[in-house]
Amino acid sequence: MEVMFDRVAGLDVGKESVTVCLRTPGVRGRRHAETRTFKTTFGALRVMRDWLVEAGVSIAAMESTSTYWKPPFYCLEEVMEVWLLNAAHMKAVPGRKSDVRDAEWIAQLLEHGLLAPSFVPPPEIRRLRMLTRYRTQLMGDRVRDTTRLELMLEDASIKLSSVASSLNTVSARAMLAAMIDGETDPLRLAELARGKMRRKIPDLAQALTGTFDAHHAQLARSMVGRLDLVEQALAELDAVIVDACQPWAHQIELLQTIPGVGPTVAQVFIAETGGDMSRFPTAAHLAAWAGLAPAMHESAGRRSPAGKRQGNKWLTAMLAEAAGSVGRMHGKNYLAVKHARLLKRRGMGRANIAVGHSILVAAYHMLQRDQAYADLGPDWRERRNVEAHTRRLVAQLEHLGHTVILEPAA
Repeated sequence: MEVMFDRVAGLDVGKESVTVCLRTPGVRGRRHAETRTFKTTFGALRVMRDWLVEAGVSIAAMESTSTYWKPPFYCLEEVMEVWLLNAAHMKAVPGRKSDVRDAEWIAQLLEHGLLAPSFVPPPEIRRLRMLTRYRTQLMGDRVRDTTRLELMLEDASIKLSSVASSLNTVSARAMLAAMIDGETDPLRLAELARGKMRRKIPDLAQALTGTFDAHHAQLARSMVGRLDLVEQALAELDAVIVDACQPWAHQIELLQTIPGVGPTVAQVFIAETGGDMSRFPTAAHLAAWAGLAPAMHESAGRRSPAGKRQGNKWLTAMLAEAAGSVGRMHGKNYLAVKHARLLKRRGMGRANIAVGHSILVAAYHMLQRDQAYADLGPDWRERRNVEAHTRRLVAQLEHLGHTVILEPAA
């Protein structure tokens, strides 16, 4: 088999050590292999890098093992080309499984050009990605803490969440604070409602009648305190992310012209994809990488669907959230009509994934062409069917030898 790269290195990365197999040209056309093991501390990785540079290595490859691949990858990318490999695309030789065997196998596959690198964004995008992913985790913490608070109130027969849209609204927080301070009169608690919530004062008074005691107040104080800390951290992080996204302000502005896409979704899109669509040959490649393309298994000439592909869970979750927002627009645009149509036939989950795929494809072409979103209109499907039917009829008449001239109806 032809050797594509003369001097390569394969790395098997662990938490505490990394095993490196160096393969270089040997005598009489053979290949020479040398394997060493280094610790994953900063100093040891620099020693590893110097050894590979002295050997003339121009390309290295490693498997994406949890987050342990990051230190050696960042250390080597400064001086050579580094490929990050998807574990599902590369299988080690069965039997005699060891770090040395894995490193040797990676190096052998790499030198023959049998590996494909995964997408690793540049450092500035990686820093932005850390911020947006941490924000997503904080948002998850907020949801979990709110759920804990709601379940605790249910134990006290307090049905506040049945009347208020959320326990994080200003009115709900004011009532919770009063309950924690010892207020037990449901009418006084209901009078703390503000804005549109004041219309529900009778319902609130009934919902706030329960067995909320000192024990519940102690738990509620702790839970609300945690929620306040999370809210404060989110507010600070939002400001940091806005500043970090300034180099991509134009792309983020374009993305927000898509229905359902707000600043948060646009920022995550840039952080996960890098904003440079030239890295993906087509929109289909981007959809497959994101995990929004359907998987397909073929064997013996038979094809069978295999559900959604595995991909970038952070981007997929945000696109599904944007699709859910589109679904609440009640037929105002093309995406909303598509979501409603799929919701009836396939359910909420599949509708969100399908509309998220459409949003992703639109974003790809918008960033590639530097154009804002142009909505097809809620009646596009009907118009397309009429136009296609007209073309079929015209083609049939021309096939019969007629000349067809179409004039719009008066």
